[in-house]
Amino acid sequence: MASLLVTGSIGLDTVETPLGKVEDQLGGSATYFSLAGCLLNPIRLVGAVGEDFPDRYRSLLSDRHIDVLGLEVRKGSKTFRWHGRYSPDMNDRTTVNVALNVLGERGPKIPGPFKDSAYVFLANNDPQLQMELLNQLSGPRLVVCDTMDLWINHHRENLLKVLGRVDGVVLNDGEARTLTGEYNLIAAAMAVGKLGPKFVIVKKGEHGSLLYGQGRLFLLPAFPIQKVVDPTGAGDSFAGGFMGYLASVDRSDFAAQAQALVYGTVAASFTVESFSLDALAAADRASLDRRRSDFEMMIGRNLGA
Repeated sequence: MASLLVTGSIGLDTVETPLGKVEDQLGGSATYFSLAGCLLNPIRLVGAVGEDFPDRYRSLLSDRHIDVLGLEVRKGSKTFRWHGRYSPDMNDRTTVNVALNVLGERGPKIPGPFKDSAYVFLANNDPQLQMELLNQLSGPRLVVCDTMDLWINHHRENLLKVLGRVDGVVLNDGEARTLTGEYNLIAAAMAVGKLGPKFVIVKKGEHGSLLYGQGRLFLLPAFPIQKVVDPTGAGDSFAGGFMGYLASVDRSDFAAQAQALVYGTVAASFTVESFSLDALAAADRASLDRRRSDFEMMIGRNLGA
């Protein structure tokens, strides 16, 4: 195993789907990543919350293989909050309300013991902040980032600087098309690769994912779920499973990336089965491996790397 650090948002979510509504549940990109990644490898979590962050959520994180040394609790500040509502088919969502709170302040500091992290995931955030965090690290072996339309459309110059510094990037199909102007996703992935990353992962929601790197292409369907309850955090959980596997085997060649894609897909499948992190938090390595084995049988391929 190798050290794995994630930095990103930690928040309190209110979510509405056709199946119900929950309020002030633990959320945030770094949180979903951590709960998925810790099933495979210990996690170093870096992020900031306010004084209103519930102790039970800090305990939920620290009781697992998640080192919360980098979790800043800022006096006088409030935790990031997001309220989202999903469409009847859950393919679209509307942000009802968002309060940046602590996320609108300075970025978190990476603790000294975390600066030697070998594997790093920069979860979706302002690319300027991603660069600031990256500059605090001392020679990571593999850095992967996430992004979104907001940064692509309004902070493109800074995003391009980040893409020139990272080894890999994870983005969804719409973001890949927006970033490159290419509608075909294979062409889009190849175009993103020309911006700097050695490999590109394009998430396609219920249609699976695409990995492009080293001139090679790997396609994977989504894990079939009969009842999707809440899609929130699925992409971040996908990234957590992907990076967690790579760190656990301490490899990042294309074969390892393909196997990591399987683990990411399976991790995300747990997330969507419940509101918030309930199903993912209830999973363990054994249940993850059982579902991974079932998935590999479904797709008719043994991807052991």
